[in-house]
Amino acid sequence: MACPMSRTRCVETRRRIMRCMSERQLVGVAAQNNAEWCDAFCRTHGVVGRFRPESWFSPVRTPPYYPDAVTLLPDVTIEQVLSGIDASDGCSVKDSFAGLNLGAAGFRCLFRAEWLVREPAEPRVPSARRWSAVTTAEQLGEWEAAWAEAPEGPGFFRRALLEDGTIGVLAGYDGDRIVAGAIANRSSTVIGLSNVFDVAGDLESAWVAGASAAGALWGEMPTVGYDSGESLDAAHTAGFESIGELVVWLNVPSSPE
Repeated sequence: MACPMSRTRCVETRRRIMRCMSERQLVGVAAQNNAEWCDAFCRTHGVVGRFRPESWFSPVRTPPYYPDAVTLLPDVTIEQVLSGIDASDGCSVKDSFAGLNLGAAGFRCLFRAEWLVREPAEPRVPSARRWSAVTTAEQLGEWEAAWAEAPEGPGFFRRALLEDGTIGVLAGYDGDRIVAGAIANRSSTVIGLSNVFDVAGDLESAWVAGASAAGALWGEMPTVGYDSGESLDAAHTAGFESIGELVVWLNVPSSPE
């Protein structure tokens, strides 16, 4: 829904709101947004997650790349996080505040990443590429092929995502060919950006253009996400700031003696 104020006043109001929040509070907002994306994606695969104050979780195993639980509060306990999920081999937990030690429960650190935020802003310099939201199953298939990380072959991203008004599958074009993309999901106060890619490796442009395309869908709001490595560096160059660390834990089989 469009902001009832002028665009400039709306942007300034959202900037002030964001600046009044601590980094820990911003991490909580980003984690909630990410959990909402995980929930929406998993539902397209027939996996129905649940929310409770301290975490989002799935009682059954989630699709590849998606955690079985996401913490939403910094003071959550290990027992609370593992309650209600299948914590056997293959289980993964996203510790949004990097405060848990799941090693004693048989988990190992799969990777560390940093939460990101970018203030709502006036439109940046237009991208050299045309960006728009994917609207058809055919376009979604092309987007997934360009993304090129599907673990189960075509159809990892389901058409039902296109029917959810809080989700935008965003594509950057070179002519008629999809060469970049991202997925945006809108919460009440922020827009999340994930699955950012560029086939030529220009991730900085993909972060900038993806955030701008998401803003074109829902209005300028703070944009959040997380990443690591080269994509994290690209996000920083694109104007995103790190606000906290997260850890993804994986339960792996014990090594034979």
